[in-house]
Formats: sequence, C-alpha cells, structure tokens
Amino acid sequence: MNRMTIPGLVDAAAAHHGERTLFTLDATMRTYAQTRTAAATMAGALAARGCRPGDRVAALLSNRVELIDLVLGCAWLGAVVVPLNTALHGRLLRHALDESEPRFLYVEEELAARAAEVGYAGEVWVTGAPQAPVPGIEKALDPHPSRPGDTAAILFTSGTTGPSRGVRCPHAQFVWWGRNVAGSLRLTADDTLYTSLPLFHTNALNTLAQAMTVGAAMVVDRRFSASRHWARAAETGATCVYVLGAMVPMLLAQPPGPGDRAHRAWRGLGPGTPGPLWEVFRERFGVALVDGFGSTETNMVIGSVPEDCRPGYMGTVRGGFEARVVDADLSPVPDGHPGELLVRTDREHAFSTGYVGEPEQSPGSWRRTGDRVVRESDGWFRFVDRVKDCIRRRGENISSYEVEAALRAHPDVAEAAAFPVPSTLAEDEVMVAVVPRAGRTLDPAQVARHCAGELSAFAVPRYVDVVATLPLTETGKVRKSVLRERGVTGGTWDRCG
Repeated sequence: MNRMTIPGLVDAAAAHHGERTLFTLDATMRTYAQTRTAAATMAGALAARGCRPGDRVAALLSNRVELIDLVLGCAWLGAVVVPLNTALHGRLLRHALDESEPRFLYVEEELAARAAEVGYAGEVWVTGAPQAPVPGIEKALDPHPSRPGDTAAILFTSGTTGPSRGVRCPHAQFVWWGRNVAGSLRLTADDTLYTSLPLFHTNALNTLAQAMTVGAAMVVDRRFSASRHWARAAETGATCVYVLGAMVPMLLAQPPGPGDRAHRAWRGLGPGTPGPLWEVFRERFGVALVDGFGSTETNMVIGSVPEDCRPGYMGTVRGGFEARVVDADLSPVPDGHPGELLVRTDREHAFSTGYVGEPEQSPGSWRRTGDRVVRESDGWFRFVDRVKDCIRRRGENISSYEVEAALRAHPDVAEAAAFPVPSTLAEDEVMVAVVPRAGRTLDPAQVARHCAGELSAFAVPRYVDVVATLPLTETGKVRKSVLRERGVTGGTWDRCG
C-alpha cells in the first residue's frame, strides 16, 4: 500500500501504534487499530449503498465520529469526500453542491431539510436513519489502489473575485501536511492534540494527519468555547492546542484565573495571531504559538517552531518549498517591500491539483496566493493584508462577491460593495455600502435581516452604510480602497450597536 496515500497513512499508523488511542470525540474513543477497521468497514458500508471509486460524497456534518469515518472510508474506497461548512444554506449551499456535483450527501438529521430546500437531486443519507452507512455493519473492504496524486477530498475555500471554489486535494497533500506541521510543532507519540476547530476545514483535518504521522492522541470537541477552552485542555491532558488568530483575543478577554496554567499544553498552532498578543498569550497561558503560511491549495510552506518564534511574523520557508514576493507584474520585489506571495514545492503532490472544473496545475509551478507579505532580509516573512477582497472573520474566509450577490438580491438594492474593516477580535468585520434603487429607501436593519436569510451567520454584515453612489474607477470598478479607508463613521449602522 502506498504510504503517500491516506489509506497508506492509516495502515502504517495502525501497524506501529495499534492499541494506542488515536482520537476521542464525544463518548467515542478509537485506537489506531480500531480506526483502520472503521475506515475499511465504512468503505464497505459505502460500497453496499452504491458508492464506487471516484464517486463524490458530500457531507453536511459537524464534529462527530461519522465525519471522521466518512473521510477515511471514502479514501479507503477510492471515493472523494466533500466536507461542507455546516453553516451553508440557501444559495451558498446550492453553489457548493452544483460546483462539486456529489452523487451522495451525508447529512445530520437537524440539517437534512436544507438539501431539499436547494433542490439537491442526489441520494441523501441522514445520520441515525436506517439507510445511513455505519461502519461495522458491512464487510470490510481491502483498500483501493489509489495513487498519491489522486483526489482524496474537495475542500471549499472562499473566492475573492468570484464564488467559493472547490479545491482538489490529493492524497499525498494530507500526508505532507501531517509531516510538515508535526515537524514544526515538534510533535511526538507522547503528545495529546486538542482541537475544537471544525473538521470540514483544513486545520482540523490535518490535525488528524499530524497525529497519525507521529502516533499521538487527538481530542476533538464539537465547538470552540472561550470560557471552557483551558478547562478542556486540562481535562484532556492536551500538550498541544490549535487556535486561530481571532480566538487569541477571545481567550485573553476571559477573566484571569487558576485554570489559565492548570494544563500541560506548552505550544500550539496559532496562524494569524496578532503580533502584540503573542507574548501576552505565552506569559498568561504558558503556550508558545507557532505561526505559518499554509492554504487549502498549498501546504505549510512558511512556518516557525516553538523555540524560535517572532511575534507578528509567519516564519521562514520550510524544507522542500520556495517562496518569493512579487509586484503586479510578477517581478520580484526587494526585501522589506510588500508584494504578493508566490509559492512552489518540489515535494510530489504536496499542493492541490487546482480547482474543480479547471485543468490540473503543473507540478512544481509557482502558485499565486493572493496574500500581500513582506520578506525581511533575514528570510522571515510578515503578513500585510490580502491582495484582493477576501474578508476573514472569526477564522472564516468570506467572499465579498457572495455577500454582494446576496445584497443585490434585495429588491430595493441597486448596487453594493462588501469590504473588511478592523475588528477588536483581530482579523476583520464585514462592512457593506449599499445604494438604493431610484425612488426606494433602505433600512439597514432590514438589509442585515435579508442577508441573514441568504448567507451563513459568519458572513452577515455587521456594518451597513446606505450611500448615494459608490466610488468607481474609470473602468467602472468599485474603488474599495476608498471605502476601507473611510471605514466606520458616525452615520454607519452597527448590527451590534
């Protein structure tokens, strides 16, 4: 079995760490050997319900054992898993399903109605229902002979000039993620990894790969709780935690108490941590946060290690990768000057093969990231902003295009622009400027309620400006830099105000 595939990773981990605990989620605890058996039997359950190698299986599941079983079971069968954000509904869910074209949809009972609402025509499996695939019921299958470059998953990442895009992630990309991040975090078989991040995103999925790479244990919670985070870290015996930059100020905002250091965790993965908060976080909680650059399309190209971190910096280029900073003409810029980050790798299949519906990208080619960064003369990279109009709020990437599309669906909106403004929780808040149709008036609160019916909760604008016109370029494009610079004013409506 090829070790650069997900089944190969599962099989090798089970052979080396059989009776050790791999993961705990809710009341379920699985050893490495049991996880291998569950993957093989889930593959059998999927096959018994008509799923074949190459079929796409979408999932609208929160952090639960069924999602881990489905991810590993699809890989074992040679099928392609499509984990979807459970906040998706309406037009955004319809787009994701139309884009990925899954033959099957595995969905939680509480979310099952959404599939019917968007007109999904494929076969639907509901958790707990008799037709749902359950590992252990069907005969286990031998692993499909997948290749490292075969697509294992389609993960959706928010676009900036168009709708969300499905990224084709090959088997080997997950294996490399596990090796690269485990190395940066200095993980060993003695570690316990604690995450409350969603398993439909790259971060938590690759925490599972990290655990299997070194033989560590992983504890998954259903959702993040700032008030319970350190208590859960202590209860689980965590030695490594996983947070996003927006979670750092949330944790620091909690009242100080004896639980702040009553745990074993001493390092964590914290991409996007604001520089001024890094040392404050370490002093209070005893945890050194490792930053880095890694997108759904790529891998951990840039990163640091617990013993060598620089607050406010992503790190340096890791082995097997290259990075350069370029101007609008893709010409390199001098150190100390901002530009767009380009990355590439010589590690086979460590990057995605491209987006759904597009040709495969050439191995070893430079990839544009859309991120604006600075490379210092000593090789350390600092994130500046996003080149385009992606908004990042509470760990979620939000497409301004999709927010604007929802706004334009309002009968009284003539034009709209969505853009980021600073948040007190780091990252961004969503702000929109809307132009009413001639002879109509707009109530900002009603505009926000309209968006709540069209968008995921994390994408609903906080700030709304009703304006007569939008600033335009000579070619008719909205000058969002003007809107961002103006930002929140005394006349801006605030959903939280």
